[in-house]
Order: sequence, then structure tokens, then C-alpha cells
Amino acid sequence: MNALPNLSPQARQLATTGLIVGVFLAALEASVVATAMPSVIRDLGGEHLYALPFAVYLLTSTVSSPLWGRASDVVGRRRLYLAAIVIFLIGSALCGQSHSMVLLIAARAVQGIGAGGLLPLTLTMVGELYSLQERSRVQSLISGVWGVSGLVGPLLGGWLTEAVSWRWTFYASLPFGVAALLLALRFLPETGQPRPARIDWAGAALFTLGSGLVVWGLEQRQWLLVGLGAATLAGAVVLERRHPDPLLPMRALRERLPRVAFAGNLLGGAAYFGVIAYLPLYAQGVTGGGATAGGAILTPMLVGWTLTAIVTSRLVKTVPLARIAQAGFAVLVVMFGALIFAVHAPLWVTSALGFAVGTGMGFSMLSLLLAAQESSAREELGAVTSGVLFARQMGGALGTALMALLIGSAAIESGGFDLAEGLRRAYLLALGLVVVALALSLRLRVTRPTQAPAPASND
Repeated sequence: MNALPNLSPQARQLATTGLIVGVFLAALEASVVATAMPSVIRDLGGEHLYALPFAVYLLTSTVSSPLWGRASDVVGRRRLYLAAIVIFLIGSALCGQSHSMVLLIAARAVQGIGAGGLLPLTLTMVGELYSLQERSRVQSLISGVWGVSGLVGPLLGGWLTEAVSWRWTFYASLPFGVAALLLALRFLPETGQPRPARIDWAGAALFTLGSGLVVWGLEQRQWLLVGLGAATLAGAVVLERRHPDPLLPMRALRERLPRVAFAGNLLGGAAYFGVIAYLPLYAQGVTGGGATAGGAILTPMLVGWTLTAIVTSRLVKTVPLARIAQAGFAVLVVMFGALIFAVHAPLWVTSALGFAVGTGMGFSMLSLLLAAQESSAREELGAVTSGVLFARQMGGALGTALMALLIGSAAIESGGFDLAEGLRRAYLLALGLVVVALALSLRLRVTRPTQAPAPASND
């Protein structure tokens, strides 16, 4: 490992504060905006495009994430971290200024590009600023950030939407972004050792094009576009296998454990993020609540994920990671099965089941990520970490589009009984996805932990 930067304790604390505020920026945006979307479509129209602001944000943040990681090896982490914040803030301001769904979708794409750099660069720089023994404390802080955003974000989004305007759900991230930018400019050192490398621009372009075609084709029910997108993604994989510095860690994916980690995050991300996009709509369109109720229904899921991620970081010292992942997917199977029968239940029932879904994600996602990191060579660690996050977010983008297809734009527009039955179909898809993920996790070999793995945050 490279020597730690020579910083005073105060400077390192302030640099870390800048990184944590940047993570809070992305986490807050992920939890705030979902509660505003029903109000957005009432104002801007475009019910048939409801899923795209979610899916496009997930898509651009997902595809750009490993590209940010690879580029930081070439030009340095700090300057790219600053660039990611600036791009995110520009996207947030454009979202608040949007006067049509098309403009909002385009602005969310810009915002997603910036968000794609915040989490992987933060995790990488924390690993370079702190020794292995110190990282667990910083990891607890980062996990706490997700917990605070999960608790505050949906309620803040609902309150801003009702009290002021949905536009302020986007403007709310601006002061946090400016604070993170100023702290990083003043205190964050340049970390890492830039090296010559061929950035895989062609692979990034093909992944972006292919994923975009698949998501847009599913949203518009254009099966030719879906097929063309799938073929483009297949071409991207072929290109990745031949590239000397691929966007995704193709060498690591030849091993079973990283493959299962990638597949589990893809399937779990599709189930979780696909459902979370429509729960505020359920709260308002089925149970008759307002935007604040739409925010409140997301809070238990996000808090459940964060709490169990913190618990997992303690359990890994005594419990095999494979067992934690299997337990998490088992919880998801049971809870998504229960949600199928709770589509007409009171809001508190869905909230309680949502908390349990969040706990399943906290156990399964973090344990798979840690297991993949532990099994990977050090020179592949950054690529494996960003690759697992890539799989989870890509699953979210595809899951959101697939569930929009199953629910139907007519049900989204009419609400009530039709929307509830559409959500039942979405829950059935989520159940099928996590059943497959559980089956894959059961193939993992159970080994007793020998040392505490390097911590990593949930997304």
C-alpha cells in the first residue's frame, strides 16, 4: 500500500468532512427526489415518462462510475472529485429550472454523471487517507450519512414539495455541494499515484448506448430498441474482454465469488430500486396521502439498509460473509412475498415491510461487496469495487424500467385499485429476482473470517 499522505490531524478531519458532505449530497438527492415525482408529473405532464428521471439518473451515474475510477488513476483523485461535485451541482440547478419532462430527464442525466464520481472516489480516497485500522471508524460515519439522508431526505422532499415547490427538492442539494467543494478545495490532498493507462472510452460509450436503448425501449415498449440495446451491450462485453484496461474488472469476473457478487447486486438492485421508485406514488395514489406521506414511506427502507450495513461491518469479524449474504437474500424473499399480499393494506403495513426489505439489502449488498474485495488482487480492488456498484445501479435502472412496463402508464395515471394491482405485478418481479439471487448466493463456499475486510459503504 502507498504511504499515507502527510497531513495534520485537523487537516485530515476537515478533508474527510468534505468527502462525507459529498456523499451526503448524493445520498440526499437519491432520497429527496422520489417524493417529488408525483407532483412533477402533475405540473409538467408526461405520465408515460414517469420512470425516466429515475432510470436516466441511475443509468448515467452507473455507467460513469467505473470511468471516474479509471480516470482517477490517470489524472489524480482530487481534481476529478471536484469536477464531479461541479457537474452534480450544475445538473441540480438545471433540474430545478426544468419546464418540461424532456428537459428534466436531460438535466437528471447531467446530475447522474456527477453523482457517478462521488461515491467511488470517496471510497478510494478514504482508503488512501486512512490505515486499515482507522477505516472502520470512517466507514461508520459514511454509513451514518446514508442513515441521516434516509431519515431526513424523504420527509424533507415531501415538506419542500408541499410547502414551497418540487423544484426546491433539487435546489436543496446546492448548499451542501458548495460546502463540500470549499472543504475539498482547501484541505483535500491529491492521493494516489497517477500512471499511464488507456481509458476505455469505447467501452463506456457502448455501455451507455446499449443501456440507454434497453431502458428507453422498455419504457416505450419498443422491442426493436430493446434488442438493439442488448446486442450493443454484448458488443461492449466483447470489447471489454480484449481491452488492456477495461472499464469492468473482467479478470476478476472469471472467479465465482466476484461473479456472484456482481449478479447478486444486479438482481438486488433491480428489485429494490425498481420498487422504491413507485412507493411514493403508491402512498399518494392508493392510500390518498400527500407528498409528506410519500416521503415517509421511503424512510424505513433506507434506514433499515443503513442500520444493517453498520451491523454487518461488526458481524464480518465472526460470521462468514457468505452466510450474511444468504440471510439477507432470504429476508428479501420473504418480505417481497409479503408485499404481494399487502398492496391494499394500510400505509404503516407497507412501511414496516419496507423496513425489513431495507435490512435484507443491508445484509446482502454490503457482505457481497466485502467478499468480492477480499477475493480480489490489490491492483484490481478499485475496479472490483466500482464494478459491483456498477452492477447494483445498472440493476436499478433496468428494474425501474421493467416495473414501469408491468405497472403501466394508465395505472400510474389513474391510481387507486389499478395502481395497487400494477404494484402487485412489480412485487412479483422483485420476488423472482431475489429468489434467483438467493439461489446464486447458496453456491458460495462458506469460509470462516480470517481478518477484518476493508470497509465499504452501501449505495
